[in-house]
Amino acid sequence: MVFHKRFVHYYLKYGLFLLLGILALFAVDYGQLKVPELYKYVVNGMNDGVVEIGGATVAFDMDFLLDKICKPLIFVVITVCGGRFLWRYCFFGAAVRVETDIRKRMFDHCKDLSQQFYHFNKVGDLMSLFTNDVDTIQDSFGGGVLTFFDALLLGGLAFTKMLHMNKMLTALSMLPMIILFLMALLIGYFMTKTWDKRQEAFSRLSDFAQESFSGIAVIKAFTKEVKELMAFRKLNKENEKINIKFTRISTLMNILFILFVESVICVIIGYGGYLVYNGTFKAGELVEFISYFTTIIWPIEAVSILIEMTARAKASCKRVDNFLTADIDVKDKEGIDNKERNIKGEIEFKNLNFTYPNSEMQVLTDVSFKINAGENVGLIGKTGAGKTTIVDLIARTYMVDDGKIFVDGEDVNEIPIKELRRHIAYVPQDNFLFSDTIASNIAFSKEDSSDKEAIKEAAVLSDVDSNIMEFPLEYETILGERGVTVSGGQKQRISIARALMKNAEILILDDSVSAVDTKTERIILNNLATTRKGKTTILIAHRISTIERMDKIIFIDDGKVLDVGTHKELIERNKDYAEMVKSQMLEDKEAKEEEKDA
Repeated sequence: MVFHKRFVHYYLKYGLFLLLGILALFAVDYGQLKVPELYKYVVNGMNDGVVEIGGATVAFDMDFLLDKICKPLIFVVITVCGGRFLWRYCFFGAAVRVETDIRKRMFDHCKDLSQQFYHFNKVGDLMSLFTNDVDTIQDSFGGGVLTFFDALLLGGLAFTKMLHMNKMLTALSMLPMIILFLMALLIGYFMTKTWDKRQEAFSRLSDFAQESFSGIAVIKAFTKEVKELMAFRKLNKENEKINIKFTRISTLMNILFILFVESVICVIIGYGGYLVYNGTFKAGELVEFISYFTTIIWPIEAVSILIEMTARAKASCKRVDNFLTADIDVKDKEGIDNKERNIKGEIEFKNLNFTYPNSEMQVLTDVSFKINAGENVGLIGKTGAGKTTIVDLIARTYMVDDGKIFVDGEDVNEIPIKELRRHIAYVPQDNFLFSDTIASNIAFSKEDSSDKEAIKEAAVLSDVDSNIMEFPLEYETILGERGVTVSGGQKQRISIARALMKNAEILILDDSVSAVDTKTERIILNNLATTRKGKTTILIAHRISTIERMDKIIFIDDGKVLDVGTHKELIERNKDYAEMVKSQMLEDKEAKEEEKDA
């Protein structure tokens, strides 16, 4: 069963379902225990020719068989079948609802977790939570309630009837079962620890497989198939060992159970046969008693199953709970004003210093600059200078101190994250595309994805429309996982089209034209300049030619803003920028000469 504090409230939430299931289970168990009584009447009637029933002696004939055996048996069969359908629907239906609700809570929590969380927690491990662990909790919730109450009701009723028939024989039958129960508790303790290790091994295996599938092109390009296969075999072997260990413990419990049960049957037959011999029991009573004991075997076995199930659920609940209680690093301040803002796109940094969470190295130092609403601004600098970090902070990907970043003159921490991002369209370096149609990927940023004209217009502005039209299904072409169906340049331009579709007041392009040729780059930049007049556009680039016509260029190096101004102004007053321009011009010249020679 599921006893974790975070999940026990589901027993109350689905209490009516469970109560109805318990009532159906009681009817089934009560009906099952009527069958041994019927066996007794048949055996005694066959031996004696008469049957004692209700204090009276009745002849064992065809009328007795039809009225007292067959009719009640038919009623029992109908009750058992109907009751089993009802309790299955109630218990397992409630369990599926619990599973759905937990997954919903987990996915809802996912969207609030910061990028930092996903940097430290691998996809494979997270997926095992959503599959293996949640499935385990579901099994333990529905199956656990069923197993517990079935053992309690069926076992209790059968034990009462056995005790009523003969106390000594019942005591001899139950003593080994008590010893078995104590041993099962001890084995269950080790099963809990082993199951936890089993889940961790599965997570590592799942994560490695997922990463290998995603990077299969790289693996093949560097002919590292054998290396990856050996690494997978090692993880697979670890998973095999821990599963074998768990199976060994589980099998030990089952073997002990069979051993004790068979020994008790020997005791019942031996002592019960003696009772028949001295006249205390009739043959029918012994058959009835044995039937009750075989009925009680399941409740006793259910105890070991319940211990194993609870052990697995305990480990899985702990893992899921750790995920659900993971801190939300980036969140709104308490008491923040949730009113809608009419953001125009003015952005200002004031002496901002920034260090990534769980890191000691400062990546931004005393960063100050201002972007006026409607300006086209370029961010340029060496790799690792801090450009992406700056735009991530504008989009509130990480928390910053109060009074450091302002949007339209308002502290960014005073603006709800959702409201701020509603006015931002972002094309990150990793141009992620969903395994969906091209049209759906472009329209992802809009609530209404059925506006085909708007989708096409966004594609035209990002200069990808002609490429899309070359596909047989055009905009209805299904992209492979992470957009593998299209080239790098097409992937970038589809991502740009998705951002343009939003028509946000602030557009951020993080090195988003690096995979396209110079001509296509120029077309996209001209379209942006024409269609986004009055709206703020921030473009991160490594090529000077990409941003030289921007209204303003922010030159960054080693986490510091070295200068801010137009391309012409920076060449005149900043030696480092002028040297970068000169260096790139030489590289471009050499590249052109090499093309001519080729």
